[in-house]
Amino acid sequence: MLTEIEQREIEQELPHYPNKRAACVEALKIVQRHHGWVSDEMLKSLAVMLDMTPDELDGVATFYNLIYRKPVGRHVMLLCNSISCWIMGYERMRAHMKARLDIDLGHTTADRRFTLLPIVCLGACDHAPAMMVDDDLHQDVTPEKVDGILERYR
Repeated sequence: MLTEIEQREIEQELPHYPNKRAACVEALKIVQRHHGWVSDEMLKSLAVMLDMTPDELDGVATFYNLIYRKPVGRHVMLLCNSISCWIMGYERMRAHMKARLDIDLGHTTADRRFTLLPIVCLGACDHAPAMMVDDDLHQDVTPEKVDGILERYR
């Protein structure tokens, strides 16, 4: 069930779109901001509000890789695997993060602190390899820098 606050925030967005359905991505982002992810129950409530079927809305949600349909850690780490990052050390970064966090791509640490996900491009090719933690972009990342970066996110 959507909270009153979520409903109000979504309703405030609706006038910016030609119809309710067009606001679905923004509405999903609102729900995710409040819960960290979009559960099946939230998706169903949101679909009713937007005059969509749950399957239609799930199709949108699963298309966008930054809408999370299962729980994630407190901090989501996006590791860029574009060709530029690959050439500049992506594999070394991935191996270091896997060893340091004891998880592979697509997984969450046992303490639910971090979720590590691949992303096709962060748009920082001139400073590869790059990664993003929550909304913070980190460029020219090395395995040595990763340890310091991780310490910032408790």
